[in-house]
Amino acid sequence: MKYLDIFLRDEDRMLQEQVRKFVDAEIMPYRQQLDDDEDHVIVHQILKGLFDMGLHLRYFPAAYGGCSDQSTFVSNSIMLEEIARGDSGIAVAFSCVGWAFQPAVLARNKAILEKFVPLYTGKEVRLACFNMTEPGGSHGGGGCDIENPTLHGRTIRTIARLEGDEWVINGQKLWATNSGVSDLYCTVCTTDPNAGDKGIALIYIPHPTPGMTFGKFERKTGMNADRNCATFLTDVRVPREYRASEEGKDAELFHLNLVTGRLGGAAMAVGNAQGAFERVLEYTGERIVAGRPIRQHSIAAGMLADMAMGIETARMYYLAAAYMMDNHRKFGGLRSNYILSRVSLAKVYAAEVAVMVTNKAMELMGSYGYVRDYDVEKYWRDCKIIQLWEGGAQLGRFDICRGYYDCNL
Repeated sequence: MKYLDIFLRDEDRMLQEQVRKFVDAEIMPYRQQLDDDEDHVIVHQILKGLFDMGLHLRYFPAAYGGCSDQSTFVSNSIMLEEIARGDSGIAVAFSCVGWAFQPAVLARNKAILEKFVPLYTGKEVRLACFNMTEPGGSHGGGGCDIENPTLHGRTIRTIARLEGDEWVINGQKLWATNSGVSDLYCTVCTTDPNAGDKGIALIYIPHPTPGMTFGKFERKTGMNADRNCATFLTDVRVPREYRASEEGKDAELFHLNLVTGRLGGAAMAVGNAQGAFERVLEYTGERIVAGRPIRQHSIAAGMLADMAMGIETARMYYLAAAYMMDNHRKFGGLRSNYILSRVSLAKVYAAEVAVMVTNKAMELMGSYGYVRDYDVEKYWRDCKIIQLWEGGAQLGRFDICRGYYDCNL
């Protein structure tokens, strides 16, 4: 891929090339086996390769064995796009290690960083989970309400109360990436649902901890390299210092995680679309219809052009949003409505592009696009969930509007 110099440093280009080579050698040959890899033997093998390359170290400070000083939002986004070109389930499982630790890293929480980061900075594969979403129901909690900034955490029903020097946590979580297979869970709680943002608490729970149990893994249409299950918390006790920060600050860290999650989703959606596009370009160049390759027919060329326009514009915009985050002081700060609006725009648009691209790719390949041996149907199945997670396209559109006017939806 070719990128504008305004976005990439030389080291970013090297990273992109390094990850692309890994994906071609270590993910592409196994793509079609991932959906049947129920015990995640192949998934673990691929994740081990990413850890062996040291890519996970980009999420941790140098003082704890990481190399986050080399990371930017742009470079990490490009890395995720390339991994997702191979498999977006691998990309989200890998990236959620950094997503879960981000609040503790930004809060400089020594208790968490000193105790847990050394476990993650070796080459052994260890996963982490950002446990956020809850069930819906008559009690008023759940779903994307937790992610809606205008509700200020009032719908969170996972309760953390302080007893002496311990947090006691009760509640239930759903859908989180790496749930049931992680060593550490950053759990979105509230100390008081009526306290709004002041009640939001991000509390780290190591596994195993008495009182934390899990449901069965979800059977999903796609994205099967990413494990998801319910987490049940019954009188779970952890030390007081396992809270990411303090009253008020945890809400800021939580909302920043939503912003970075949207950016990561945009990059993964583009990677998914790019992978499908490369496959259909190859197919339509080889498949002969009416005496010439499919892509030499005008109707097919028009469809390929639409796909290319979507991918290129989605990529340029997520890079622009990442650039804004790297230079956030010029744009009102990382937690500004302006930044939230731009990363939401990037994610909503990129996800819709991915759905469009994979759908058109399947049309161009006909019945071959619908069978597992030809890759495209997997991209088609995998990318849909990106459109649905983190509030979905509807909440994403509300958040886009927040950058343009006082939107209280």
